[in-house]
Amino acid sequence: MSIEEARNVLLIEEQGLSAVRRKIGAEFEKAIEAILECPTRVVITGIGKSGIIGQKIAATLNSTGTPAFFLHPVEAMHGDLGMVAATDIVIAISYSGRTAELNILLLSLKKRGISVIAMTGGLDSPLAGAADIVLDIGVPKEACPLGLAPTASTTATLAMGDALSVVLLNRKKFQASDFRYNHPGGSLGERLKVKVREVMVSGSRVPMILDNQSAVSGVRILNEKNLGAVLIVNDSNEIVGILTDGDVRRYIAEQRSFSGRSVGEVMTPEPVCIDGEMLAADALSIMQRHEITILPIIDNQRKLAGMLHLHDLLGKGEFRFLV
Repeated sequence: MSIEEARNVLLIEEQGLSAVRRKIGAEFEKAIEAILECPTRVVITGIGKSGIIGQKIAATLNSTGTPAFFLHPVEAMHGDLGMVAATDIVIAISYSGRTAELNILLLSLKKRGISVIAMTGGLDSPLAGAADIVLDIGVPKEACPLGLAPTASTTATLAMGDALSVVLLNRKKFQASDFRYNHPGGSLGERLKVKVREVMVSGSRVPMILDNQSAVSGVRILNEKNLGAVLIVNDSNEIVGILTDGDVRRYIAEQRSFSGRSVGEVMTPEPVCIDGEMLAADALSIMQRHEITILPIIDNQRKLAGMLHLHDLLGKGEFRFLV
């Protein structure tokens, strides 16, 4: 029973999105042009659930190259209205269009000559009447059986905000490099902007050994370097294998001896390798996909250039997958 109820909720949400998609037209294009022409910022305002959705829309706009901030209607009427410049444009969100606190704020905004884009399902509401542009987010019904809790309507509002953000991103020719510029301190930004060669271990710090040397020597280097693996190379400095802490544990668990064996006999052959010019984000994705924490780094001649450990990307104490 609960499974069918859940599926019905999602069906109602899908129907709401479908209805809003069909309504996108000239008013949406006007909203895009108005925001592109705005020389300053987009101000998002709304109260209750609409306010929560508005905060997310503001965050998405900021991340994708459109300066924005969220303004609470009540706080605005108690001094925060000073944050709004005459050249800003406002997106006001209210599904009914009859939210008293929001409409009071609109009176002040209109007196200042500030353009207003309404996101509402109430096309005959005070909000729609006061707005310069109206984006219709009306849905056939809410998923809440009582028709009280905003469900399909908030989903539709959020999707409309995403539509605005992505279209603006494309119109502004916003690039991944711009996204990284806007995320200098976040883990996402760090992962996107760093090249592997900038963080890899190189030179004498790389734990490595020739494939014809003894397995015991390989374990000794593994302990000395304490990086979780030893890279195995041939006489041409080409990577041919890897010996990890896990390999050693499994070997011992099987009651097998390293005595008299070469490291080439006990290594894991043909490890996953990457180029030093690869972005750290891509390296992290490879680590996650293969469930490994170490990657040998090779140059364009497939010679060993270094080694990348998960800690080099995330920092010690940050041992977790993020992609």
